[in-house]
Amino acid sequence: MKVAITGGIGSGKSFVCSLLKKRGIAVYDCDAAAKRLMRTSPELQQQLIELIGPEAYGASKTSKPSKASMPSEPSMTLNKAEVARFLLASPENAQALDAIVHPAVARDFVASGQQWMECAILYESGFDRLVDKVIVVTAPLEVRIQRVMQRDSISREKTLEWMGRQWLQEEVLRHADYGIVNDGNTDLDRQIDDFLSRNNVMS
Repeated sequence: MKVAITGGIGSGKSFVCSLLKKRGIAVYDCDAAAKRLMRTSPELQQQLIELIGPEAYGASKTSKPSKASMPSEPSMTLNKAEVARFLLASPENAQALDAIVHPAVARDFVASGQQWMECAILYESGFDRLVDKVIVVTAPLEVRIQRVMQRDSISREKTLEWMGRQWLQEEVLRHADYGIVNDGNTDLDRQIDDFLSRNNVMS
């Protein structure tokens, strides 16, 4: 059974994933995978250059592959500022970028053979079609706002702007199979145990 962990910014889904990893459950990180593929996949790099322009990448400062990169995956320096500028310029730009990156991540997840994934934009990306069950991690709005402001050192206004780019928490809950409350008070381990036992998943 394949399971996805999702949740809005500040919900604490990554912390829930860390608890799963302590139980021996490996979780595929879609966001980290997207960054890795944009850095190492020649096919993806070419598509991004054609979409954004040659300024999407810069020359690598070193010709040696990093320890995290396989020898067959040459690393290029992604111009994050330029990619962000392109992404935020218009909804059409964001859709065009997603149309390139999302399929690459989906293929990589399938090829990884992993059963669990963490994905912030599970339904927006269509990745829900890759799994059998969806867990959404939730938290009160104000708790989420404070977490993001402290974590990223950004203003309340900027935090709300980022939240506005994602599905409403209530909407995700309606689509998900199971909800985990991460409000700082409710026992997370007990909720994880409940999901695992309900679905006969061994940890």
